[in-house]
Amino acid sequence: MLADALLAVMWAGLTCYALFAGADFGAGLWDLLAGGASRGGPRRRLIEHSIGPVWEANHVWLIFVIVLLWSGFSPVFAAVLSTLYIPLTLTALGIIARGAAFAFRKASTRLWQQRLFGACFALSSVVTPFFLGTVAGGVASGRVPPGLAAGDAVTSWLNPTSVLGGVLAVLTCAHLAAVYLCADAERAGDAVLVADFRRRALAAGLLSGAVALAGIAVLPADAPALFHGLTHRALPLVVLSVVCGVGGLLLLARRRLVAARVAAALAVAAILWAWGAAQYPDMLVPGTTVAEASSQNSVLAACLVSVAVGSVLLLPSLWWLYATFQRPSPATDQR
Repeated sequence: MLADALLAVMWAGLTCYALFAGADFGAGLWDLLAGGASRGGPRRRLIEHSIGPVWEANHVWLIFVIVLLWSGFSPVFAAVLSTLYIPLTLTALGIIARGAAFAFRKASTRLWQQRLFGACFALSSVVTPFFLGTVAGGVASGRVPPGLAAGDAVTSWLNPTSVLGGVLAVLTCAHLAAVYLCADAERAGDAVLVADFRRRALAAGLLSGAVALAGIAVLPADAPALFHGLTHRALPLVVLSVVCGVGGLLLLARRRLVAARVAAALAVAAILWAWGAAQYPDMLVPGTTVAEASSQNSVLAACLVSVAVGSVLLLPSLWWLYATFQRPSPATDQR
């Protein structure tokens, strides 16, 4: 009971990381594709205004998930980090390089420096979610056995399911970012940027759907246990994700941008919870269950109490941070 509760809390944190930090990563991709210094300037200014105050705070969710996994399910923590250390190391380097480049570009005054740091920021924003997706694919496809470094260090994340997960993660982040930026541009009163990011959101959403459909061909052969779970126990959540995804695209087409933002977030959250439901009660496929991997009840209870106390301080602070900076950009208003 306590282990299931802690797992649900951890999965909620993972969902928040996907929705908030995922959009930040996607914004980096649109920064890469924004265009030259003159043509891409308005897009980059909107991106900087949208993610600048919150991008670092969003990594709190990742730290939260890692600490809960380490404290509450230490055998799974050990197995995942020792087998998937290559993509996880590349993920950490990507997060560090992305943050440093974003900060240095803001402080740079020369165009060549801005381009150099901008390219580093943008490329790191693409490779980081890709490697996170490969980690998810390795775990979901059963390539991370229990024990220290018991799985293959290369094929555990270089396989069809992991590549599918990595590509889907990049496209999903891009879709989320474009949808969020549409609403931000509308609030700033910039009709040109609204139309631009609406087109990008529609394109990224359609590509995400196409890649997800490709999973029908990949998963039965490469991850049969996951495919069975998604088409049986987790099927209602999969259907919910599809409905929200299609509904979000229709809302974008009808220029209902705030509602489209909610639909896109629900689509991503539903597919994450569908993965969890499909794999439950296994944490490592096959056979390492939640009950087998969990810590003692005293540790689980301490974790849940700590989360409850911390949430009283953290959640209002994050809410205030997001609310404070959800305002029009002065730079955008001057155009």
